[in-house]
Amino acid sequence: MSADSPDSQANNPETAETTLPSPTQQWLRDRAQLFYPFTDWVGELRNPDTLRADLIAGTSIALVLVPQSMAYAQLAGLPPWIGLYAAFLSPIIAALFGSSRQLQNGPVAIISLMTAAALVPLQLEPAAYIAMAAALALMVGVFQMVLGLLRLGVLVDFLSHPVVIGFTNAAAIVIGSLQLGKLFGIDLDTGVHLYIVIGHLIEAMPSQTHWPTLAMGLASLAALVAFKRYAPNWPGILIVVAAATVIAWLTGYDARGGAVVGEVPKDLPGFAIPDVDWTRLGELIVPAMIIALLSFVEAFSVAKAIASKTRQRLSADQEMIGKGLANVVAGVFQGYAVSGSFSRTAVAYDAGARTGMTSIISGLIVGITLLFLTPLLFHLPLSTLAAVIIVAVAGLVKFEPFKHAWAVNPHDGWVALVVFVTTLATAPHLETGIFVGVILSLLLYLYRTMKPHFAEVARDADGVFRDAALYNLKTSDSMALFRYDGDLYFANAGYLEKRLLDAVADKPNLRVLILDIEAVDQIDATGEDMLARVAENFDAAKIAFYLSRPKFKVLDALKRSGLYYRIGENRIFAKRQGALTAIRQRYGDAVDISHLISYKPVEDASDDDVPPKPVN
Repeated sequence: MSADSPDSQANNPETAETTLPSPTQQWLRDRAQLFYPFTDWVGELRNPDTLRADLIAGTSIALVLVPQSMAYAQLAGLPPWIGLYAAFLSPIIAALFGSSRQLQNGPVAIISLMTAAALVPLQLEPAAYIAMAAALALMVGVFQMVLGLLRLGVLVDFLSHPVVIGFTNAAAIVIGSLQLGKLFGIDLDTGVHLYIVIGHLIEAMPSQTHWPTLAMGLASLAALVAFKRYAPNWPGILIVVAAATVIAWLTGYDARGGAVVGEVPKDLPGFAIPDVDWTRLGELIVPAMIIALLSFVEAFSVAKAIASKTRQRLSADQEMIGKGLANVVAGVFQGYAVSGSFSRTAVAYDAGARTGMTSIISGLIVGITLLFLTPLLFHLPLSTLAAVIIVAVAGLVKFEPFKHAWAVNPHDGWVALVVFVTTLATAPHLETGIFVGVILSLLLYLYRTMKPHFAEVARDADGVFRDAALYNLKTSDSMALFRYDGDLYFANAGYLEKRLLDAVADKPNLRVLILDIEAVDQIDATGEDMLARVAENFDAAKIAFYLSRPKFKVLDALKRSGLYYRIGENRIFAKRQGALTAIRQRYGDAVDISHLISYKPVEDASDDDVPPKPVN
């Protein structure tokens, strides 16, 4: 028996092992691989240079992460140490199960503000507020994991770039404005509209300003700006926080009425399912979904920016799972919702981070801080943390992207502007701005696709088919080739039908019409029905109707519906030249196709009327 015979292969263990897995087995393998992506880089840690680089980068990140996480927790309406809890395990989990090696996860400004926007309206007691923040993180994580496992990361595309531009700028202004009360030492109700908060602050400033607090806050603000401008490579945040803490301790700042962090629990966060009123979780479903999507958009945009420099491969679904697991861990270890940080990721990249070990090291240093260094945080002024937040979000306010979006497409400029204004006007209900932006983006998309470009074409001097009206080219009364540039669906099928009927009305001697549908990538039942109706009407009018260059998906749909056979296989061509050849053979000189064979400019068109030819 031959060694290559079927029986021999069946009895050969090595051959049997190479049998292709079933679709179910392959699906399970793909899903299993989503839970150990760290194997792609963990082996590189055997290289001492890689380990050393990650150790230095991780330490650099921790110097920023510790003070930032405490400041952002305050922004979320939480005690500062909750930020440390969220910065402990979450970065480690995100590094192990995400796809980006340099992305630094943990508390961030916008997600902290979104957390406050979701929880403040619930009017909870402090302990219940902390527990509900953890529950919100858990919900965000579960939602992200489901999207990742089902490979539905594409949903984040509904948050278009103009929506993100408008929301980010407005949210940064809201964040900075809400810190002004802490800077002046004035208690403000942040659960009302932003303009009301600013009004109350202005009214209270003359009589309620706490001058030691204002002095500490302004000094911290000035120092942070100076470090950022003149010594950007120094750990400015850590230096300012440490200096402010020492000064507050030496001057008896808290005894003078200055607000400080106070006692921080000296221990690591323990595992605990959030103790909340589960009947109220329904109020957090929409905020959790928005935070989940916005968190991913923010994090993945940062990851893509870094990946473009490091040439590393990214997976949206894998990153979504990493974010989901990080938020689940934050939720069950007494933290709150986390995301990827642009500023800390930039620090990691500049410090030479090579693998996810960077995040693991920074998380471990946060753990060491919780175990041994919390007594040093007692005298940290809250006004200094407010200054940290203000400086951090100031860099998010950028109006150049508005101008760029407007230059690309005025519709996008309007979306960004509307989201910006709506978010400011409805704060603290920040989700309103996102809802308005998504709906407006979809409506404008429908509007743009309702009337795709439609033109009769002729051959120009370069032998390329061009818009005859735009390039002053001759056409024929007996034969026409039209190009349609767009998908064919319910919103624009009527438009194409009208343009075709108008074209026929303008050419009473028309005998042959070719519709070039190369640009049609999708066709629905309405579009197919319109084509069938047009073909039937043209047949009754003794006009031969041809289709050229349909894509496979469109052609397949026409075959399934039967329209392909009703139009006729001999009238549907993969190339325009094939259609022209068939028409010439069938009709001869009865129809004029010379304008499609050679260059025929309009004789009475002056040189000034002819637009410059684009560079091919």
